[in-house]
Amino acid sequence: MGKLLFIYNTHAGKGRTRIRLAEIQDALTAAGWLVTIHPTRGAGDAAAVARALGPAFDRLVCCGGDGTLHEVVEGLLGLPPEDRPPVGYIPAGTTNDFAKNLRLPRGTRAIAAAAAAGSPRPVDIGLFNEQCFVYVAAFGAFTDVAYNTSQQFKSIFGHLAYVLEGATRLGSIQAYPMTVEYDGGTVEGDFVYGMVSNTISVGGFKGMPTEPVRLDDGIFEVVLVRHPKNPIQLQAVLRALIQMAPDEEGTVVSLRTGRLRVTCEAGLPWTLDGEYGGAPHTAEIACNSRAVTIVYGK
Repeated sequence: MGKLLFIYNTHAGKGRTRIRLAEIQDALTAAGWLVTIHPTRGAGDAAAVARALGPAFDRLVCCGGDGTLHEVVEGLLGLPPEDRPPVGYIPAGTTNDFAKNLRLPRGTRAIAAAAAAGSPRPVDIGLFNEQCFVYVAAFGAFTDVAYNTSQQFKSIFGHLAYVLEGATRLGSIQAYPMTVEYDGGTVEGDFVYGMVSNTISVGGFKGMPTEPVRLDDGIFEVVLVRHPKNPIQLQAVLRALIQMAPDEEGTVVSLRTGRLRVTCEAGLPWTLDGEYGGAPHTAEIACNSRAVTIVYGK
């Protein structure tokens, strides 16, 4: 009988995981695992527990939002590759962006069963200076839109809700003069937004890249938005964001790369998987290819 460590965020999903704990545990046990349960005790606890206990288990399943998954992966990266157990994910947060990559079934019990018995596959992890990110590093005007737009508005208008919310800020947003060096080229200019991602969904909407996303190809999908100088460029930005594709004006830059360096004279605030990642003048971003193994549904 294999050993499984179950880490769950006690606050995710407004604490609803506590109510479903018995159902989750039963599904994990039914799959043949000997289950050890650890409720998180605050920020950083999931990372510390994953690093300290991970090597002793055959599988690690975490339940919470993308932030909980981020912490677990961060903890595992502190271990030698051979000591990192496969990770199952039971999403219980607000947006659960990364879960949309994993073809998980509906319903808590079915998702728990998939985490216990699904197919482990290698996944790339982003490295941001001395930190990691699972699916997205972003800066600028729209960085927090996904987290500050009301759920009712999102439910009614979908992806357009984010665009409309962001558009209300365009008159006052800050443009950052910067240089972006990537595999095969350099882009310079005043940018109001940028995103480096390895996911099919960001902020609850799908359709980011023009090419299919593969989680293990060593490649990031990158979107950069230049500062719109006039109403025509503003319309081009909004149209490109709605369609999630480059615009004819060149205001929205889209590229694919395994490594990039973003240099900005002013400190540039970033978010990593939706959490504050600091404001460095230079961000060295690289893909740690197939760094962890994450369990997919069928």
